[in-house]
Amino acid sequence: MSHVKSDSSGSAGTLNHSANGDNVDANLESSAKSATTSEATSQEVDRAAYAKPRWWENKSLEEKPIDGAYGWAVVASGCFMLMFSMGCVNSYGSYQTYYHLNQFPNEPVSTLSWIGTLQFGGMCIFGIPAGILVERFDTRLVTFVGGLIMGISLIIASFCDGAVWKLILTQGIVFSLGASFVFIPSTSIPSQWFVKYRALAIGIVVAGSGIGGLWLTPATNSMINSLGTGWALRITGIIVFAVNSVASLFMRNRLSVQSRDKIIDFSIFRDIRFDFIFMGAICATSGYFTPLFDLPTFASQVMGKSDSFSNNLLTIINAASTVGRIATGQLAPFLGTINTLTLCTLVASLSILIFWLPFHATGTVIACSIVYGIFCGGFISLLPVVMANLWGVQRISTIIGLLYVANFVGTIVGAPASGAILDNIGHDKNFKNTVAFSGVFMFCGFIFFVFLRLATRRKISEKI
Repeated sequence: MSHVKSDSSGSAGTLNHSANGDNVDANLESSAKSATTSEATSQEVDRAAYAKPRWWENKSLEEKPIDGAYGWAVVASGCFMLMFSMGCVNSYGSYQTYYHLNQFPNEPVSTLSWIGTLQFGGMCIFGIPAGILVERFDTRLVTFVGGLIMGISLIIASFCDGAVWKLILTQGIVFSLGASFVFIPSTSIPSQWFVKYRALAIGIVVAGSGIGGLWLTPATNSMINSLGTGWALRITGIIVFAVNSVASLFMRNRLSVQSRDKIIDFSIFRDIRFDFIFMGAICATSGYFTPLFDLPTFASQVMGKSDSFSNNLLTIINAASTVGRIATGQLAPFLGTINTLTLCTLVASLSILIFWLPFHATGTVIACSIVYGIFCGGFISLLPVVMANLWGVQRISTIIGLLYVANFVGTIVGAPASGAILDNIGHDKNFKNTVAFSGVFMFCGFIFFVFLRLATRRKISEKI
């Protein structure tokens, strides 16, 4: 019996050993399969990472050096593109003056100002989809399409001179769509190419809008007086498309952006610094366009100046703005970008409240044009630099797109409200309330930028 039991327990031991061996083999086989699967997945990821981008996708140029020669080609490209996109926005005052005095004399100024308002405001709100497209498609393709839309919109607008709503749709909204496809990459992509010269690079790019306004304003006046608004719009549309088509060839990302689940990441609004800069942009933009749109009208209707003098004020603002955008780019490394942004907004607001509000003299109006032009230019050029310095350049296009929603709100609030105040309170003659509205909102922008400065660094003497 004991022999049988011994055999039985031996058999059981043999069976258990066999079962354990089978389990080990199964585990080894499972581990091998997992390893093979993991290796295959890793190889697929590697292949995806190094796969050649399709023709419409962004191509990384990380082998190009930071602060190198190609970066300056990108800067030149952005400068020329803003020359004809923002330049058209900055020179709209010439169209508004002509529309109000000749083409649509019975239309209130507040209605005509919607064209210029939507040129910039639409460009800002369309900045969100533009930023998304810049991250996912070849920037050269995005900017080329933007130039095409701008050119077509102005050419179509040239045949819509019989009704204001048609001009609002074409010269305003459709133009702004194309301008956003140019503006967002032009103000965000150069930050990827520079560290040491970032503020200067962005300043030169944004100076393009001032340069455009500088020569587009007298050119537009000359075309309107000689050929009428129709041909002025057609010629401008053709030039915009031609120049932008060439400039877009050089607008390329340096960094490739990996795809993500969220198309738009709103988590940045949890950062109090972004909230302060967002609110500051709303306030400052609300007052930004009043001098550009209303100062020429003020000079002609209140001061009794000639049309040429009135339009020259807009030229002075654009010239000073060009200088300011480059000069603040040079100044920012010494004072700090946020410090310089705050200073520019303060001086711009004070120029309106001190030189324009209490006086009707020629000298003070010219002084306002010069001082405001220099420091409002700094406000425009430094916003993208501050964003890049605070949140990096990897997602700079979509972050700037979100920021320009604030500029959209400010534009929609500011210019129409300014025009309504002039129509209903000033009766097209008294500009005091309109001027005060602009200066106070710019000053509120300064207050929010002070809060941004304190939220970033509390030590006042520190460069930031």
